Amino acid sequence: MFRVSDGALTLHQAREILSLVSPGAAVTEVIARTGGELSTVYEIRCAGPPDAVIVKIYAEQWRWKLAKEVHVYGVLADQGVRPAPTILHAEYGTDLVGSPFAVMTRLSGRPLSEAIDEFDTDQVRGVYRQMGAVLSAIHRVEQDAYGYLTTRLRHPEPDNTAYMNRQFAKKLREFAEHGGDPALHDRIEEHVAHQAELFAASVGPRLCHNDFYEGNVLVAPEADDWALTGFIDVENAVAADPLLDLAKTQYYSVHDDEAKLSGLLDGYGPLPDDWVDRVRLYRLYHALELWDWFALIGNVSPLPGIADDLRTLTAHR
Repeated sequence: MFRVSDGALTLHQAREILSLVSPGAAVTEVIARTGGELSTVYEIRCAGPPDAVIVKIYAEQWRWKLAKEVHVYGVLADQGVRPAPTILHAEYGTDLVGSPFAVMTRLSGRPLSEAIDEFDTDQVRGVYRQMGAVLSAIHRVEQDAYGYLTTRLRHPEPDNTAYMNRQFAKKLREFAEHGGDPALHDRIEEHVAHQAELFAASVGPRLCHNDFYEGNVLVAPEADDWALTGFIDVENAVAADPLLDLAKTQYYSVHDDEAKLSGLLDGYGPLPDDWVDRVRLYRLYHALELWDWFALIGNVSPLPGIADDLRTLTAHR
């Protein structure tokens, strides 16, 4: 029996999409996977091969993110960074589904965020060790400058101090525009000014996933353990200090969990002596950016908790 969500990708559309990458395969199921502000994801199951493909449909205003993901996944493949999806087809027109879309390989496993409650402490540490190793591999991909990636660097900065000062100024401006606490705004601004010398310690601009958290990491059981089977969603990729990436994983997923943090750091490898201070400062940036995003889309319920994080992260220097 076919399963197609109401108002979602139709069976006819799925057949047309599949014909672009595997003309001889027959569709058996269409399953909605995720949906959000920027894109919607479906799994098309087939009477193989292939057994299944993933279709990511982009809202029209985010068409450029399709080109970005094609580019970044291509860079990762060229550099031998695994395991990430392979783009099978990129459709920039809107005739088939009314929006641009990408067809990519389906990686095995399910999001770590769905599975981690089944883990014991050693399994948590083990998966995070694998996550650290993958992040380390991504961060070995050098970039020419600091900045936001599309198919190229936008508004590149030659050094990390210029880049991070620019980014903090932008996010503080958005914080004020969306009604953030003026006293907290000034507190963050002052804190960053006192800590800005940390930015200069960056090893150089490296490719950063910039959203490497449990929802974008796939895992599957393997014997009596769990294996990382892939990572997805490179829509937010930047060229930056690698510690900026580690800080986002810590802020979004690790929190104060010792098993997660020890596993992540063990898998990642040696860090500079000042990594704790730099990661703390970068966590402040990610918290500020998240506050701005939720305020922008009108999701106000998380804002007080994030504001508390901002106060905590500016409590010491």
